[in-house]
Amino acid sequence: MGGVTAGEGAGERPGKAHIEAHGTGDGSQSAEISTRLNWLRAGVLGANDGIISTAGLVVGMAGATTSRSAILAAGVAGLLAGSLSMAAGEYVSVSSQRDSERAALDLERWELAEEPEAELDELTDLLAARGLSRDVAREAAEQLTERDALRAHARVELGINPDELANPWHAAFASLIAFTVGALLPLLAIILPGPSARVPVTVVAVLAALTLCGVISARLGGAPVPRAVLRNVAGGALAMAVTYAVGTWLGTTT
Repeated sequence: MGGVTAGEGAGERPGKAHIEAHGTGDGSQSAEISTRLNWLRAGVLGANDGIISTAGLVVGMAGATTSRSAILAAGVAGLLAGSLSMAAGEYVSVSSQRDSERAALDLERWELAEEPEAELDELTDLLAARGLSRDVAREAAEQLTERDALRAHARVELGINPDELANPWHAAFASLIAFTVGALLPLLAIILPGPSARVPVTVVAVLAALTLCGVISARLGGAPVPRAVLRNVAGGALAMAVTYAVGTWLGTTT
């Protein structure tokens, strides 16, 4: 994806198809912090998805049958299907993000080659907008350009670190692990106790885990904790109630 393709002339401007999504960055440090927080938030949400989807599945199965092997088979199948689906979705999503970042860098590379003075003025304006005096901003822009013009524009203008573009394989693996860890909780909670305690134990364990996920996600996102916890717990409780009711109904009619 990097560079101008053979079909483009040396002076031909690369397309802007995915560039608008980047806008003007806030610098490498804030961008890197934001990236780390986004990864952590995605991990929490992946675990949350694993908890709710697997809990709904195994509680529904427990309503339909007391067979431990049947519940275990359904739970493991749900865990594998969910984790692989999450991984595939994350791979596609982050691959698109990486393509967008590469397209932005290609455009910036072309502009630096074809319009160096305009790009120097643009970098000066960006630095001045951050509180530097015009003279200091100009001097800083010139020094950054002499050192590595593309890196300077990537960090200051686009908020991209050229050495740390999004890796779809890392994202897919992290998503798979997060979902699996979350899914293991309701799976173990439904399998380990005896038939009469399975559903109560699972419900308590799942609601406790969802409370923790709600607290973490709220703090990461700067949202009110009580509202996030209530929303998370209510969603999980509703999912388990619906699937248990349906499972019980199907278990008595088949």
